Amino acid sequence: MVLESPERGFLVKKQVNPKYMKIIDYIKDTKSELKHVNWPTRAQAVGYTIIVIVFSLVIAALLGAFDFIFSGILQRLIS
Repeated sequence: MVLESPERGFLVKKQVNPKYMKIIDYIKDTKSELKHVNWPTRAQAVGYTIIVIVFSLVIAALLGAFDFIFSGILQRLIS
């Protein structure tokens, strides 16, 4: 493939190695797709982050409680 780039005011055609074209095409496609992304606002990002943190703490507390209960049960069965 031939890419055109301006050098010293002239349009110069440069030959690109075909194995690099896949990388170049991937970067171009990625850049094009990122223009279609609907990014969240700062308030939405903060809100979602808080939800994830709270949910993680609740799950950690539940798992800790189950661990404590089952450890106690096993200790009574063993001794």
